[in-house]
Amino acid sequence: MSTNTDQAMTISEKIFSKASGKTVKAGEFVMANIDMAMTHDITGPLAVEGFYEIMRDKEQKKVWDPSKIVILFDHQVPADSLNAAANHIMLRRFAKEQGIINYDVYEGVCHQVMPEKGHVRPGDLVVGSDSHTCAYGALGAFSTGIGSTDMAAVFASGKLWFRVPETVRFEVNGKLPKHVYSKDVILHLIGDVGAEGARYKAAEYAGSTVQDMPMSERMTVSNMAIEMGGKAGIIEADKVTEKYLQERIPDFKLDPYWKSDKDAASSEIREYDVSKLEPQVACPHNVDNVKPVSEVEGIKVDQVFVGSCTNGRFEDIEIVAKMMGDEPVAKGVRLLIIPASRTEYMKVLRAGYIEQFMEAGAMVESPCCGPCMGGSFGLLGDGEVGLATSNRNFRGREGSPQSFVYLSSPATAAASALTGEITDPRKI
Repeated sequence: MSTNTDQAMTISEKIFSKASGKTVKAGEFVMANIDMAMTHDITGPLAVEGFYEIMRDKEQKKVWDPSKIVILFDHQVPADSLNAAANHIMLRRFAKEQGIINYDVYEGVCHQVMPEKGHVRPGDLVVGSDSHTCAYGALGAFSTGIGSTDMAAVFASGKLWFRVPETVRFEVNGKLPKHVYSKDVILHLIGDVGAEGARYKAAEYAGSTVQDMPMSERMTVSNMAIEMGGKAGIIEADKVTEKYLQERIPDFKLDPYWKSDKDAASSEIREYDVSKLEPQVACPHNVDNVKPVSEVEGIKVDQVFVGSCTNGRFEDIEIVAKMMGDEPVAKGVRLLIIPASRTEYMKVLRAGYIEQFMEAGAMVESPCCGPCMGGSFGLLGDGEVGLATSNRNFRGREGSPQSFVYLSSPATAAASALTGEITDPRKI
């Protein structure tokens, strides 16, 4: 892939240039061709209704390309209400009618399944009717969340308009200390720049710390770009990306073009040394209300939730298993563990961790969003305190508006599940 310009470009500018068929720079408005579109059981029905409204006067009411649409069920699975069941029926019929083959009912959380099934490649422009679609930026794609009305337009035309975003580049360097992970890094960044600090910008993560992260941890970082207002969260594709995708796309070869040019213009460059970073915790009721764990230790917790598209992968759950060992969950604490996909669940099962967790007094659920979006099960009641590895802690996010949600890494979650209060994992 190449362009007919000698100008230095960011990876976002390169992707939008490809998608719009012309060389573009940050700030320009473009009509872009979409490579992949994803919707799920909560937002999908509205998108389908909008699609039929757009196509009302058309004789052939067909989507632009059924091979480029992915429909996943993850928010309310199995159906937990008659309304959810009706939504599921509607989407099943739509997929059959339109010939959409990338249609998975119980494969897991959409943002884990999309990369896992090889639906995302470096240089792609991907949209999803869910704000955490930015997670796929871990593979060098520009992926972003859109509304159901916009998704209806994509279903009909395969195109969508964008303003090409400026880039804020996060240079993160240093070797992470023991029991400090990528979740701590991204919480630290969000706490520093604030919830609006990267509004409508492409957050580009670089530096030795990011380069050393395995794909599972990169997904955590990209996933939470939206929590600083980012339009996307991108990590340049490299050998780690290539290995991950070759295991899913047999003919995949890394194209070195999909990275920001050396002299590409960023609106801002922020530098961090995380070699002495301590575990971080986002406190109620805002994701950017971030504090070192030492400042919040001792707060009693009623529930610990390990899972979600942010930290529900095997590597995350293994951290919890190894930290807990043969110790039981603290008395009075509910530990809920939900692997992010069927594939990740089977890894956890084969490793023997499900038996370990059940014997410790935890509950292990089938792959889904669970309490992360305040639906289905595992909700917090009035006055209860939850510690979660998920991505949001707004008031009422995981149940009652009178509950309190803290966010942490799997290591901090594991330590806290053992003690019954927010605990520094370095002390376990």
